[in-house]
Amino acid sequence: MKKIALHTQIIIGLILGLGVGLLFVQLGLPAEFVLDYIKPIGTIFINCLKMIAVPLVLASLIVGVANLGDIAKLGRIGGKTIAAYLSTTVIAVTFGLILVNVFQPGKSLPTSTRDNLMALYDSNVTSRTSAAESLKNQSPLQPVVDMVPENIFAAASNNGSMLQVVFFALLVGIALLQIPAKKGTPVIAFFDGLNDVIIKIVGFIMLLAPYGVFALMASLIVEITGEDPDSALSLLLALLKYSLVVLFGLALMVLLVYPLILKVFTKINYLDFFRALRPAQLLAFSTSSSSATLPVTMKQVEEELGVSEEVSSFVLPLGATINMDGTCLYQGVAAVFIAQALGLDLSISQQLMIVLTATLASIGSAGVPGAGLIMLIIVLESIDVPAAGLALILAPDRILDMFRTVVNVTGDAMVCSVVAASEGELSEGASPLVTKK
Repeated sequence: MKKIALHTQIIIGLILGLGVGLLFVQLGLPAEFVLDYIKPIGTIFINCLKMIAVPLVLASLIVGVANLGDIAKLGRIGGKTIAAYLSTTVIAVTFGLILVNVFQPGKSLPTSTRDNLMALYDSNVTSRTSAAESLKNQSPLQPVVDMVPENIFAAASNNGSMLQVVFFALLVGIALLQIPAKKGTPVIAFFDGLNDVIIKIVGFIMLLAPYGVFALMASLIVEITGEDPDSALSLLLALLKYSLVVLFGLALMVLLVYPLILKVFTKINYLDFFRALRPAQLLAFSTSSSSATLPVTMKQVEEELGVSEEVSSFVLPLGATINMDGTCLYQGVAAVFIAQALGLDLSISQQLMIVLTATLASIGSAGVPGAGLIMLIIVLESIDVPAAGLALILAPDRILDMFRTVVNVTGDAMVCSVVAASEGELSEGASPLVTKK
């Protein structure tokens, strides 16, 4: 018998969860059964994602920075690559924030539903309000101060201090480039092996995703509907609106931002670029993994676009590690959507923190299915939004993951082409797909 694909399993889990939740509401069955025996499965799934967040960022980021090689030799190309990746990431998350603030999908929920969600996920409103007041009175440079940990082990034990872990990982990666290779190689090998182990664990956790989605959705429906099943329908409509906002933002990146950048910095026609990259995009869509797609991306970029192997072998693997435009856009939309759904108003400083956190977290985000959810937890906790609100957007996440991975891979190839053009490493005669302006 053919095995059912994971994303299909998640959709089935979503539908069954909705069905079970509505069945309990319609028939007046005891909600305690769902809350006592089904909801814990979803809680375990959320805890597993939180559990893996710190080691995933730490190992991925250290390996990613250390793989830059000789800073002096690769400084020029590395600087261009990192600047381009970070720039497109900031553009992506900014687009996401603009769209979610304009369309406000989370605020389409009825007040009663939002109040129920607030009771579920944000019981300590008073402490949150006082924390917001203290934030207004702090120094403008306090966020910079907060990035530097007093104790890395204390920071690593708290997902809310993930920026401190990112800061430490960057320092370790840079230091590994500065010490003799004989001493640095074993350390890099250790973190590289640890990174592989963590990615395998992420795969294990995602096997629980269909059951987690089922449990979270069933318990969510039971908890928020009470005696009013119509509130469940309003939640689903808000979720659809959220998904459309994410997809619209991703489309803007692929159809507007990337073509403009290619037009300005290269002589590649975007339709030809898209045609050349199509095999990698299709693989990215089906696997939801930019890492798994990397060999095909490199092949298409070298053979069809004429990028030199020297540039592609450096820029693309780095991109699979630190360039997550689609993921960051989704994180911006998801974080604000969850806050809107819970009735929390995010200040400008908190939304700027989303830009900063999503950009830095993307550097350590593994290119595997499910990594975006883990990074989203980091973003949520950095702006003091309950991570349990993740349950609201879990249902369509696997489908959206397929689309945002396409954007991630497309962005990698676009930056690779731009860097190659700037270094004179883009051979116009190597492929019929490369055309002059």
